Amino acid sequence: MNEKEKTIATNLAYEIIKDVGRAIRPYVGNPESGEQVKIGADGTPTSFIDIIAENEVINVLKKSPYLSYLISEEIGELKLGRGKSEEITLTQELRRTDLSEDETPHFIFLVDPLDGTSNAIKEIPAYGISVAVANVPKGRVATLDDVELGFISNFGNGNFFEAEKGKGCWLNNETVKPSENTSIRNMSLGGFTKSSTITASKLVDNARRMRVLGSVVLELSYVASGKYDAFLDLRGSRIIDIAASKLIVEEVGGIITNKYGEKLNNKLSIYEKTIVVAANNKILHNQIIDILNDNESDVIGNVGIVSRLDEYKSVLYSAKIIDFLLMNGIEVEIEKGLSKKLESLKDNPDIKEIIKKTQEEAPEIADQIEDLTFKTNYKKLSKKLSDFDCDMAIILGGDGTLLRTQSKMTKEIPIFGINMGTVGFLTEIEVKDTFKVLTKILKGEYYVEERTKLIVSHENHQYSALNEVVIMTKSPAKMLHFEVQVDGEIVEEFRADGLIISTPSGSTAYSMSAGGPILDPKVGGFIIIPICPYKLGVRPFVISDNSEIIVKLLKKGKKAVFVMDGQINEEAEYQEEIKFKKSDRNVYFIRTSKKYFYEKVKEKLIEGGIHNVPRCL
Repeated sequence: MNEKEKTIATNLAYEIIKDVGRAIRPYVGNPESGEQVKIGADGTPTSFIDIIAENEVINVLKKSPYLSYLISEEIGELKLGRGKSEEITLTQELRRTDLSEDETPHFIFLVDPLDGTSNAIKEIPAYGISVAVANVPKGRVATLDDVELGFISNFGNGNFFEAEKGKGCWLNNETVKPSENTSIRNMSLGGFTKSSTITASKLVDNARRMRVLGSVVLELSYVASGKYDAFLDLRGSRIIDIAASKLIVEEVGGIITNKYGEKLNNKLSIYEKTIVVAANNKILHNQIIDILNDNESDVIGNVGIVSRLDEYKSVLYSAKIIDFLLMNGIEVEIEKGLSKKLESLKDNPDIKEIIKKTQEEAPEIADQIEDLTFKTNYKKLSKKLSDFDCDMAIILGGDGTLLRTQSKMTKEIPIFGINMGTVGFLTEIEVKDTFKVLTKILKGEYYVEERTKLIVSHENHQYSALNEVVIMTKSPAKMLHFEVQVDGEIVEEFRADGLIISTPSGSTAYSMSAGGPILDPKVGGFIIIPICPYKLGVRPFVISDNSEIIVKLLKKGKKAVFVMDGQINEEAEYQEEIKFKKSDRNVYFIRTSKKYFYEKVKEKLIEGGIHNVPRCL
């Protein structure tokens, strides 16, 4: 379609939209206008107001001096122009070889004369017209790829979208852009689902809000203008409904595909339908596709970065990871303390010497930090841990750093640990594998492991622990007298140096050192481990994680300290109760190996978890 032909097609589209809008105006809000008068060519009921709208479309193209093909909701497929109207089957017509150039139409118009008919009858301002114009190919069937122009007018509020392939999209003569949201949790979703589609229910449940306005044409265009972040029609949309809005979405950089993420290039036909999944950007679209197809992992679009701050090795390596993520189009949030540290390094006149010394002391990261430029505005990306709202949190440090971080995050953000500590049992990888594994994760090649947490209640206060809670005396070398209840039943009374209540995650930590069993994280249980009990028959025992544990101090005058994950210390007095239950909130880890747990046990614990190469920093 050359520029002259585009101008002609655009003027015809304008005329169609103007005439239809004027023609239906007297019938809007009139219940009698919605009376069914026939079944349309596409097999759906046709109301009186639909006929009024379509007749205007036909009249404009029929009187035009230019021949056109028309695909319309009620009438089906026609060849129009020069005062004539002829019923055709478009797919057959396009294969004809006996038409002269003068007898061959210049355009294919795909028109939904009135989308949102019920809204128009009830005077709800979400009804309009969709006009798409496609090239007429020679010797083959026309497809959605042939659409060159798209026009959508919302008769309810006067908004007017138009798009030209390769040139852009405009709303009321001004350029538009979609939203920048990449999070399912913050998503505004429009569209139609099926009640039996479990994956769609999961998508809707996780979205921030769901809208159903009853107009595929208008709602798809809302993705382009940022009113929606995404739209889907799992019932299947007719090609005439989406031809214009598909172009509009794509011209602003949005993504529109079928349920499997495949490009829409259906043939142009009154009978053609397709499931539609549209989103403002590729990151959000990929997440939606994964959920709809019940894939194992979601696409990572936003990553939080946390690091231990007591050594240059971890801080400098975090800068390299930030650069890597930003270069791969990933949004980044940086923990506030780390961002301050990076900003101070950026302004440090001795930064080259600091990097050089760190390379000497930590040769495993020497090549990675060689080309650090510190051009990123770390302050702009800074966030408190409690405000993190990302798809994954990368934590550089050992188990202590990881435990501190997860306890301060208010959202259930999956954690990916890079071991910069000593043992690193909870971390996922060692430094040498960082970028190879991160590349896999960004491709969606990972799974999320769920771990149970403890909720600790004492004197109207609550605390949480991922690994364990340790109860011990405030005075060194003194014993405590404990009473332990499980679901209201006293199961043991004993004296001991202390007591550990551990989750399966903590079974490889202090619990193991105190003689407790190692539990697979998939086991639904807690471990109660007395520390050096003064009673021959007292041994560790495992209980269901659906149980409530109550620990009471029986010795008057002796205070106890209970410590959550080695991070938070609180005091308990004689006769006070400390209650333990499974938390409603879990901790999630990003994993890349299904053999994670038992390999870690062998790797980290057989030799005490100390690396052969001593740490330099």
